[in-house]
Amino acid sequence: MWKPASTTSPNPNPNTKTTTPEPEKPVMSTTPTFSSEPTPVAAPRNAVINSTEQATIGKSLVIKGEVTGSESLYIDGRVEGTINLPGNRVTVGRNGQIQANINAKELVVLGKVKGNITASDRVDIRNEGSLAGDVVCQRISIEDGAYFKGSIDIRKANAKEMNGVATTSSKTEDQTKLAVASA
Repeated sequence: MWKPASTTSPNPNPNTKTTTPEPEKPVMSTTPTFSSEPTPVAAPRNAVINSTEQATIGKSLVIKGEVTGSESLYIDGRVEGTINLPGNRVTVGRNGQIQANINAKELVVLGKVKGNITASDRVDIRNEGSLAGDVVCQRISIEDGAYFKGSIDIRKANAKEMNGVATTSSKTEDQTKLAVASA
């Protein structure tokens, strides 16, 4: 819609043409909506991620012991012990080296992790990431090129109810087996 209006205006008025095209040209150069539309879409995603508070452990930091808190954590250094952030995301950066059991809502692994993982939501092991340990989560993603050694236990949101049903049915089966064996 803007292009026909600007092409119509510059042709009849040459003097207005020099004044009008200058503001319109920058508008038109940004109006290739293909490049400007993805930028605004990408910006809110980054804004949402950055708007949540996130602590950072830098490359040169070494922490031995227990890490607890109530905000997301980005680790680019070294941590040994336990990491307990049950409602938040833990991101292990490319330089991160972790020898700890981790309890978090989400875990993203770009570096090296040795330890057992309990995530209430998801675990992502990116292509340069390495994870050696047992994982308990609802969802897991392991990219091509990533290293994983351990077991995976996928738990659904209603795991308690399902475990209760499974336990009841297995007890009934065990009792039936015992009754058949004794008869």
